[in-house]
Amino acid sequence: MSKLTWKKTAALVMAVTMLTTAAAGCGNNASSSASSEESSTSSTVESSAASATEEETDEMAAKNVADLIDAIYVQERNDNTDEECKAAKEAWDALTDAQKELVEGDNADPDYFGRDTGDAAQDDPRNEDEIGENELLVVSFGTSFNDSRVKDIKGIEDALQEAYPDWSVRRAFTAQIIINHVQARDDEKIDNMQQALDRAVANGVKNLVVQPTHLMHGAEYDEMNELLDQYKDKFESIAVAEPLLGEVGDDATVINADKEAVAKAITAEAVKTAGYDDVAAAAEDGTAFVFMGHGTAHVAKVSYSQMQTTMETLGYTNVFIGTVEGEPEDTSCEAVIEKVKEAGFTKVVLRPLMVVAGDHANNDMAGDDEDSWLSQFKAADCFDSVDTQIAGLGEIGDIQQIYIDHAQAAIDSLNG
Repeated sequence: MSKLTWKKTAALVMAVTMLTTAAAGCGNNASSSASSEESSTSSTVESSAASATEEETDEMAAKNVADLIDAIYVQERNDNTDEECKAAKEAWDALTDAQKELVEGDNADPDYFGRDTGDAAQDDPRNEDEIGENELLVVSFGTSFNDSRVKDIKGIEDALQEAYPDWSVRRAFTAQIIINHVQARDDEKIDNMQQALDRAVANGVKNLVVQPTHLMHGAEYDEMNELLDQYKDKFESIAVAEPLLGEVGDDATVINADKEAVAKAITAEAVKTAGYDDVAAAAEDGTAFVFMGHGTAHVAKVSYSQMQTTMETLGYTNVFIGTVEGEPEDTSCEAVIEKVKEAGFTKVVLRPLMVVAGDHANNDMAGDDEDSWLSQFKAADCFDSVDTQIAGLGEIGDIQQIYIDHAQAAIDSLNG
């Protein structure tokens, strides 16, 4: 029983005592009346206490699950991670529906286990042994959205395996937070980078090609290479393929063949999905396409500006690049809204500039909160329509081909 409940109970008991004492000098009838009132009050107190205890029990059960989720919402794996993931899910499953709605922590909420993101059984974690001498390790940040993981990440992996049947394609995620989420919720175990590399060593892999699905040479790409440096003496050869957008370049005016190929591929897909014959027809109809990336403080953030330059160079006057983080500054949501408005377009289609359509695409871009891009564009009250296309880059065939080409260049480098 909480302190508040005890205080309420004590106050009621004191009131009953005072009432009984006062009634004692008023004869038996008064005493009988007081006794009856005391009995009624006691029942009320007991009922209130029982109700409060049930509420507290719900809150305690929800708090326990929130704590267990927060414990696995970490970027470092430890010796107890498997048990912690299992314990969090079992505790969640034991909650009532009402208790699940109360789950709230530093990073925990009912959606952690409760949100339906598709069927994880359709995925392939690609963590099998018996790799052979040649491994093509596909490194991704990762996503807990099952449908997107299947369409985007697995889509790229499948395309690479089909293109290179003599190489064993394996997977590694760099986000332990996501690995733990998928494991706890869906009982699917995905290797982190260290696990994948240790597996390769244990399997006697001689030639290792690493294909990152990262968009650019950013912080995650740098961290990946730092870890690979620790394993460079454990293989006969290692080659790291280019990320999707290729080399960064010095400033916003520098573009390359990779960025041009990506710009054409994503714009064509967005235009087709929106029902237009080509980007010019969409522009004539007053439709602008806004591709929302993540953004970064890393020097590689110039890549977003280069993508905008590429769109302009291709004559795509109705295509704009933005970022969730607003880095570079002119890619913030507010800045992009102003650009689209000043350009005179009255219809807007939002689509992620991200390999996977995960949390950022579903929440930051297309969510119901007032700070989502969808909500902000609508709140600007200067567009006739604002629509979203929730699809990652990884499911686009031409994007998959760019990764295939990058992997081929890395494979070729091993022989020359």
